[in-house]
Amino acid sequence: MVLKCSPAFCDLTSVCLYRVIMASDDIAQLADALSKTHVGDGDLSYKGLGLKLDNAESVEELVREIELYKDLRALRLEGNTLGVEAAQAIAKALKSKDQLQRCYWSDMFTGRLRSEIPIALRSLGSAIMSAGARLTELDLSDNAFGPDGVKGIEQLLRSPSCHTLRELRLNNCGMGIGGGKILAEALTECHKESSALGAPLRLRVFVAGRNRLENEGASALAKAFKFIGSLEEVHMPQNGINYSGVVALALAMQHNPELRVLNLNDNTFSKRGTLAMAQALRVLRNIQVINFGDCLVRSEGAIALAAVLTEGLPILKELNLSFGEITEAAALVVAQAVVDKPHMEKVDLNGNCLGEEGCEALREAMENMDKGDMLASLSDDEGEPDEEEEDDDDDDDDDDASDECNEDHEDDYEIVKENGVTRKEDSPTKPQCSVEIMSFLSCPSAEKLIQLGEMRTNLHQQVEESDPNKAADIFLKIASLYNEEPENKAAVLEVIDAVLKKLLSGTTLQSYCFLSTLLVKMGLLKGEGKMKKVPLVSGQLLCLEHAVQQDYFSLHHVSLLHTFVSKNSEALKSCSSARERLHSALEKTCNNQH
Repeated sequence: MVLKCSPAFCDLTSVCLYRVIMASDDIAQLADALSKTHVGDGDLSYKGLGLKLDNAESVEELVREIELYKDLRALRLEGNTLGVEAAQAIAKALKSKDQLQRCYWSDMFTGRLRSEIPIALRSLGSAIMSAGARLTELDLSDNAFGPDGVKGIEQLLRSPSCHTLRELRLNNCGMGIGGGKILAEALTECHKESSALGAPLRLRVFVAGRNRLENEGASALAKAFKFIGSLEEVHMPQNGINYSGVVALALAMQHNPELRVLNLNDNTFSKRGTLAMAQALRVLRNIQVINFGDCLVRSEGAIALAAVLTEGLPILKELNLSFGEITEAAALVVAQAVVDKPHMEKVDLNGNCLGEEGCEALREAMENMDKGDMLASLSDDEGEPDEEEEDDDDDDDDDDASDECNEDHEDDYEIVKENGVTRKEDSPTKPQCSVEIMSFLSCPSAEKLIQLGEMRTNLHQQVEESDPNKAADIFLKIASLYNEEPENKAAVLEVIDAVLKKLLSGTTLQSYCFLSTLLVKMGLLKGEGKMKKVPLVSGQLLCLEHAVQQDYFSLHHVSLLHTFVSKNSEALKSCSSARERLHSALEKTCNNQH
């Protein structure tokens, strides 16, 4: 490669050579380092030189080079260590650099006192503001400056110099909750002031992994993200965020329609957080990379994400659901959901609870769909969950109740219901329930059902897509009354058809949430919280045998149910004959629709 050097740079080279001979050892070291930097196209780089820059004298040549660079657009200082006096000297040189756009200043304060860093950052920020520069990129990653460091860049972020900011990288800075709040306020103010001037902040990339933001910091930033609305990449892994913070972020992401990359690896979603994220993903048509690895999405959450994959995410390329305590059947449902994604390149389900046979079944399923090369390694699989773990419902959801940040988001956001469906608090109420129907639901019997007569058609009004728990209870109560006596059979199936037609005709996410809740209550899927399994009777399986052959039961629904019935036959051993009939109907329906 041939590097083009300006006349000023050639003159500078002569000066540097002279000073290498005449100056102290420190200056000689710096001049030697500068001779190895790439200077051209507006980019001045001292990246990774390991320079210890303590005072004005130590940066004398560096400052001169900045001063002589007429059209400086990018300054790379990462991988050196900068003291307060050195930063102030560099800042003085930057005051005339109004073309500066990109500051790559990561890993720039190694070995410095934390108290020094805000002072150095304020000096550099003030110089940028004085110059009237308009930044597009600011990278301060890997600087452990804590909340005080955020204060050091607060004024810069609020200023017109950041109205043009497109990428902000603050990875591994130890910001904490306090720093997250300060950052959120600064970004919000920047957006407000830039909007008033007719050119709102259009931040595209936000990186803040490993910052101990927790729920309060994440929720504060979520409010800022909602206003900004232009994000294309969000990276916030390993921040100690759980349910309430995840929900806040999910709601904010819905206001950023151009989002392409969402990386929240190594936070704690649990069921409710995953369902909120699934709801958000339904409206994000440009997502290409989803990284929810090590987030405890679990099986119910995986099924909800599979629903979104089935109905949307048309250009998705990568999906990471590793280390999420997902079991075999749920993993297979995810695999089936990605089969029609033309741009899909990688599905990571490593480190889950598949077991040896489950891993082989997943590999075989992907191979059969001609997607074997898409599946990431399963070498860290955790094995099938122990029997005692199946009944342990006291999980991480209990932590949600004790979150210090359980703020009321109703003023800013729509309320997220348990199944990920958003509704306003003032949503229309359902029709009043008659005394006869209330009596039937409180203590159902075949006799009462028949006596309802034409009022049976009103039973489906008592189920709501937004309350899958109650809907599953009602379905199981009615289905338990099934027998082969003609009048009884007709009455039960009439109600079952009406109930399921309503529950399965909504969005794919709503219908999958209902079916997964039903599977939990039937003992075919491990759930979260304190949801109890019901004692199964043959009639419930026989009602499903009838339902899966009806038009309202789509192929996706049939496939989901078939996967769990096939993989969990032991849970249905008390109704073996009915189980065989249901399994046969599922097989037949799958084959016919394929």
